[in-house]
Amino acid sequence: MNLSYLAGVWYIVLSNFPMWTKGDKIKPNFNYNIETKNGIRGLSDEVKFLKNGKTKSIKGWDRPTDQENTKFIWRGSGLLSIAKSQWEILYRSEDFSWMVIHFEKTLFTPEGYDVVCKDPKDFLRNKDQIFKKLTELKITGLQEIPQ
Repeated sequence: MNLSYLAGVWYIVLSNFPMWTKGDKIKPNFNYNIETKNGIRGLSDEVKFLKNGKTKSIKGWDRPTDQENTKFIWRGSGLLSIAKSQWEILYRSEDFSWMVIHFEKTLFTPEGYDVVCKDPKDFLRNKDQIFKKLTELKITGLQEIPQ
């Protein structure tokens, strides 16, 4: 699968990741751009969110680890270059409007799940399908993340 389906902004609408569920960081989203780094085609990414009314971000690089471009290793940029994590797309809707993502535990973060949408309105339009898929995948305990 071509990486182009991931390019753009993805809004986190459901999660069990403490960084998003605590409530002090709001409107989180992933911003992906396709780039080649050291001869490897991957994703430069910037996670953006609001904290105390100001936009904050975390930058990194996602290197695909499978030919389908559904599994990745993320490595932070700058001071976060020592941090890395593995994540994968467990499910992607047929119309590419939403995905279920699983991320593995790291030294700094717990294992967890996010549901991301290309448009926050996609969550409302697809809510029944999303919760059906989460049930099929046996994923529970996700909280709605305000947009």
